[in-house]
Amino acid sequence: MEPINYLWKDRKRYFGLPISFTRYRLSEDRIFREKGLFNLREEEVLLYRVRDLELTRSLWQRIFRVGTICVHSSDKTSPHLDLVNVRDPKMVKELVFKMVEQAKDARRIRTTELLDDEADMDAGDDDTDFCPLD
Repeated sequence: MEPINYLWKDRKRYFGLPISFTRYRLSEDRIFREKGLFNLREEEVLLYRVRDLELTRSLWQRIFRVGTICVHSSDKTSPHLDLVNVRDPKMVKELVFKMVEQAKDARRIRTTELLDDEADMDAGDDDTDFCPLD
């Protein structure tokens, strides 16, 4: 088994300092989050399953130059993987986006909007009095 080549690594930061036991890593095909000191819990999301990325920065996060990236995925066990208080969050978000696109291209996966979303929107329409056959 060959070692994983990580493209980016960081820790959850407090007051801008990496003094936590939560570690984040990005490889060519996965995002990892490892939490804990004695009892470790590792979660991962395959990049081709990522559906959306969200960046939030509160006032305190902007002061300490950190931010939170929420990775929304179609993964059943980790539909949301938050990378909390990471340094240079805009650069990290763009790197994750680039790697997600590469992973989807490598697997020849192109996601489209879910048909259920469109059906839900159509169900809420009140245009019931229109009938094209009349």
